[in-house]
Amino acid sequence: MNVQSNQTFDVSTQLSDSVVIIPTYNEKENIAAIIEAVLSLPHQFDVLVIDDNSPDGTASIVKGIIKERPGRVHIVEREGKLGLGTAYIAGFKWALEHENYGYVFEMDADFSHNPKDLMELYKACAHEGADVAVGSRYVTGVNVVNWPMGRVLMSYFASKYVRLVTGIPVNDTTAGFVCYTRRVLEALPLDNVRFKGYAFQIEMKFTAYKYGFKIKEVPIVFVNRVLGQSKMSSGIFGEAVFGVIKLKLNSLFKKYPDYSKR
Repeated sequence: MNVQSNQTFDVSTQLSDSVVIIPTYNEKENIAAIIEAVLSLPHQFDVLVIDDNSPDGTASIVKGIIKERPGRVHIVEREGKLGLGTAYIAGFKWALEHENYGYVFEMDADFSHNPKDLMELYKACAHEGADVAVGSRYVTGVNVVNWPMGRVLMSYFASKYVRLVTGIPVNDTTAGFVCYTRRVLEALPLDNVRFKGYAFQIEMKFTAYKYGFKIKEVPIVFVNRVLGQSKMSSGIFGEAVFGVIKLKLNSLFKKYPDYSKR
């Protein structure tokens, strides 16, 4: 695994307390614009791209931005497509190695998540007491734009199914727009996360819930990508749906630490 990061910080720039992890595979159409949108927000968010050896040159674009924005943009390059979950785990571990980051975010590269909503996720954790803030498509109804109806229904009812089986008090259990506080990522057994696809999102929320962390949903509008190719597949949803039963059954034989009063 090749890690490139310019560690020479501009002395006039205060270290950020927030880093946004963006996994990429063939996102050359979106990556420069999404990074600029994040960096231009009123709160200072740094960006960490986890690129799975994109053949379209995504990593080269990021490296060019790193030269222009030293200390603000970073990249971890991996040898190939190793799964969304492992990408985020790599990003979490990288963030934990940098002590200034108290808030670690997940976000897609394709603008399906509005970068401006990072401010609301940050507020939920930094000022409103949440340990985990979830950008939720379903907390105030169904807020999805430009998805085929079949996909909307599959996603919506998958989240309801997960909530029913696991008992997680979250309406959008498969959401990939999330803020984790540092203490959550330090507490959770990241090396034991089993799922690699979108079920990873369920497992992380479920484990945080079982540890007693406070989870807050922040309403967002999810917009289907305009540029680039979707990585979603029925197999990914299948892992999410069928893996939930194993997740629940395994939890019955585990004792979880309680962080709710710490």
